[in-house]
Amino acid sequence: MTVQEALNARRGAVGMVIFDCDGVLVDSEPLANRVCAACITAAGWPMSGHECEQRFVGLNLEAMVPVIEANLGRTLPPDWVQNLTTTLVEVLGRESTPIPGAIAAVHGVSALGLPWRVASNSSHPEMNAKFACLGLTSLVSGRLHSYTDVAHGKPAPDLFLAAAAAQAMPPARCIVIEDSVTGARAAAAAGMFCLGYAPHDDGARLRAEGAHPFHDMAVLPALLAEAMQ
Repeated sequence: MTVQEALNARRGAVGMVIFDCDGVLVDSEPLANRVCAACITAAGWPMSGHECEQRFVGLNLEAMVPVIEANLGRTLPPDWVQNLTTTLVEVLGRESTPIPGAIAAVHGVSALGLPWRVASNSSHPEMNAKFACLGLTSLVSGRLHSYTDVAHGKPAPDLFLAAAAAQAMPPARCIVIEDSVTGARAAAAAGMFCLGYAPHDDGARLRAEGAHPFHDMAVLPALLAEAMQ
């Protein structure tokens, strides 16, 4: 079944869109991996940006801490996450760029009359910095949901369920746009249909989690429009 066929099978059940942030709207993952890898290396675990991505993609900073501490054999300083967040905010506020086609896709979703929100394993300061760098602060105002708002970040369903509740939308009518296995698992746990954004591969890793891969953010509005007919 193609992604369009899977969406069309849900005719009448497309009520809102929930976007992930990093790797879906903002091309911030290379920046974040670079900064996180440098901080982890400074703590005593040598790591490249690529290795950081492979180990921690989709995880929030708090979820990374036990893995890092287990490797180091000691606890990190109590302010380690806060200091890393401060550094991330500074870098992301200067260097963030949009995912190709993402801004047009968001405007296209709005033009379809679909409400949308952003649900991310990033903190609010990080998201605010990214969207400010892109000049999108007013566009996303009131639509941002962070893992810090809920009991458990992705892969738990809490974050997506909170976004749906804020829109008074049943989970079964939500379309999640995700690029990570962690996010796809969260969408499945929330009982939501997941479109897996996979610009660099065939999306098999996302399909294995129940997501339906697509490869070009620019086609998203057209995919949704046909499913709404």
